[in-house]
Amino acid sequence: MDECRVLSIQSHVVRGYVGNRSAVFPLQILGFEVDFINSVQFSNHTGYPVWKGPVLSCTEIEELYETLKANDVIKYDYVLTGYCYDKDMLLKLVHIIKELKERNPNLIYVCDPVMGDTWNGKGKMYVPENIMPVFRDQVVPIADILTPNQFEAELLTGMKIKNESDALKCMQALHERGPNTVVLSSTELGESGKHMMCYCSKKGEKNQQLRVSIPVIGEAFVGSGDLFAATFLAWSHRHPNDMKTVCEKVLSTMQHVLKRTQTAAEALAGPGKKPTLPQLELKLIQSKRDIEDPTICIKAEEIKS
Repeated sequence: MDECRVLSIQSHVVRGYVGNRSAVFPLQILGFEVDFINSVQFSNHTGYPVWKGPVLSCTEIEELYETLKANDVIKYDYVLTGYCYDKDMLLKLVHIIKELKERNPNLIYVCDPVMGDTWNGKGKMYVPENIMPVFRDQVVPIADILTPNQFEAELLTGMKIKNESDALKCMQALHERGPNTVVLSSTELGESGKHMMCYCSKKGEKNQQLRVSIPVIGEAFVGSGDLFAATFLAWSHRHPNDMKTVCEKVLSTMQHVLKRTQTAAEALAGPGKKPTLPQLELKLIQSKRDIEDPTICIKAEEIKS
């Protein structure tokens, strides 16, 4: 693969794997050069009882970016963004991405619009509500690849997803706002407690729509969405015209990593005990071979229109 450079703007933790800690390593071992800006540097992810650390201000992000620009080293093939807690920060990222697209019209922006998720049948937001309109009105139109979960897709479109037909209509509504590829990374449409469904749609001369059934492993894994977005970027670069292969490689990677993580966590916890948050940190380093060359264990199915 020719040199391909990614700018990843996400959170960072000292311990564990979320944000850039979950995205940069997989991208690097898959052959990408990665420049990364850590929007925060926390001790650990915010699911722990205690967490502390500095948050980068808009001025500081602008200073980093402008210095790179002064050195004439802002030629990127991809930009990847994830969790962003601050409205002004998100607006600053929009400005940066638009400028990078002007410099390289072929740049692909991969956006994981992290806003919340569904817990026990109810939606819960991780970010202030004033961020959602910025994602909807300014971020989505400049995104090329968008990877929301079901809750986030519903927020962005104002549509409810109760069945597969709703999911396809929701993805089409997002296409109409800009993104060429839309992935509903997880939905509650699968068999409850056993499987969840992922949907992928790519527009073009002939729209391609895929469904993927994913076995549920354990409970929620923090950082798995960041890993998903990074590996989707990588495999869609290698297989730009074969979304079926992309989905199978990405989701097979996820299965291998999450199974390894769950197995290790249960062993550390001991028989009959629930694993703790530290024990459930993703086993990325131990999964290096699965990230580089995943054995396909998940199959994608094309949806015939």
